[in-house]
Amino acid sequence: MMYKAVIFDLDGTLVNSIQDLGDAMNTVLKNRNYPIHNYNTYKLLVGSGIRTLVHRALPDANPNESEVDDSLSEMMGVYSNICTTKTRPYDGVLELLDALNSRNLKLNILSNKDEILTKRVADTILPKYFHQVLGLTIEALKKPNPEKALNICDSFGIKPEEVIFVGDTNIDIQTAKNANMLAVGVSWGFRDTQELIEQGADCILNTPLDLLKAL
Repeated sequence: MMYKAVIFDLDGTLVNSIQDLGDAMNTVLKNRNYPIHNYNTYKLLVGSGIRTLVHRALPDANPNESEVDDSLSEMMGVYSNICTTKTRPYDGVLELLDALNSRNLKLNILSNKDEILTKRVADTILPKYFHQVLGLTIEALKKPNPEKALNICDSFGIKPEEVIFVGDTNIDIQTAKNANMLAVGVSWGFRDTQELIEQGADCILNTPLDLLKAL
């Protein structure tokens, strides 16, 4: 197969953002006199958008929606100020993006994070590489819904099977499968590799440059 485009998840795939996400949420929890979480716990809480992160981080297993809304608003305010403080690209990511650009592949980001924050992180940490950088705020459109991934295909006039979808969670693998794209998982992200295998990942990358083998 001649692949023409790559869609990347952002957090846990291209950049390690867990400290900024965790620090922001812990600020919210501290302000409410709630227990805080360590970074390893946050790796299990992220992946489905910041609202879901907030819901999972609050101490009540079923927090009322008013508290979730208030905590989310506070979380967004804190995180927007620190979202690039500790976030860095994973080793080898910049080299991979340079190599893919040299092959004229169309590179894109699709994140379940708010689009403004997704663009801020990408523009600050990974400038110049991407044709489209999309975040998702509407819950119904968030991954694993394939609609936005398929919209990227339509914008380039390419077929889904000509696209590689790269991510670090079961949500990303499900999105790729739902869109009929090559589902590629990464071993360095926020989830255990077994989760990706169980979801049917077509291959697992141990380093970013391993993606070149799929081409």
